[in-house]
Amino acid sequence: MSAAPLVGYSSSGSEDEAEAEAEAGAGGRPRGQSPVPSQRLPVPDSVLHMFPGSEEGPEDDSAKHGGRVRTFPHERGNWATHVYIPYEVREDFLDLLDALLLHAQTYVPRLVRMEAFHLSLSQSVVLRHHWILPFVQALKDRLASCHRFCFTANRVKIYTNQEKTRTFVGLEVTSGHTQFLDLVSEVDRVIEEFDLTTFYQDPSFHISLAWCVGDAHLQLEGQCLRELQEIVDEFEDSELLLRMHAEQVRCKSGNKFFSMPLK
Repeated sequence: MSAAPLVGYSSSGSEDEAEAEAEAGAGGRPRGQSPVPSQRLPVPDSVLHMFPGSEEGPEDDSAKHGGRVRTFPHERGNWATHVYIPYEVREDFLDLLDALLLHAQTYVPRLVRMEAFHLSLSQSVVLRHHWILPFVQALKDRLASCHRFCFTANRVKIYTNQEKTRTFVGLEVTSGHTQFLDLVSEVDRVIEEFDLTTFYQDPSFHISLAWCVGDAHLQLEGQCLRELQEIVDEFEDSELLLRMHAEQVRCKSGNKFFSMPLK
């Protein structure tokens, strides 16, 4: 059984984790870019000067972030961008995570906990620096009529990124899938306007809990996966704990964060 491909992230620390996860594909096939890029007008000076200061992104040094290697190289003026729903964890969620990680490490000792938790609504895409604000404004306009909702993520699943250079242990969404698809549809329409790669077909929405460098899905699937699911199912009040709320969409571009509350 092969691991489901993931969803995306960006620079160092949790940023790299996010880039790999988004790029892993959320369990579906990329829809791809438009076959013929749309013709674009020159960028107005007013837009070019929306962000004062340098266009340089963060330094790309894998030694500084656990040996992780970018799926696409950093270039001056290019900013890795990712759209997602953040998840603010509770103490009892971390207790469950600790139990899962401790057990999974008996199969893959190099697994480490994620630094932040979220559910991806886009792949990691590259924006030119002067397009960040127009992109975010377009997202705000598209998401203005979208409502908050509840969802459940209680199915343990193993993911890899597309290049199989990173493996993730995640909790897959089992209710609320339709609402996530509605959000992705709105995000995709913005991404198409910028001639970027849209999200995956038939995605597996999930929260990544832990990750490691390399392809470890063979060690983690099968018996280990079954045992991890038992830990979730038997955890005290897990049904209530893993019922979560989607209240905002967030966009991260380079080192900038933009929040868009849902109605």
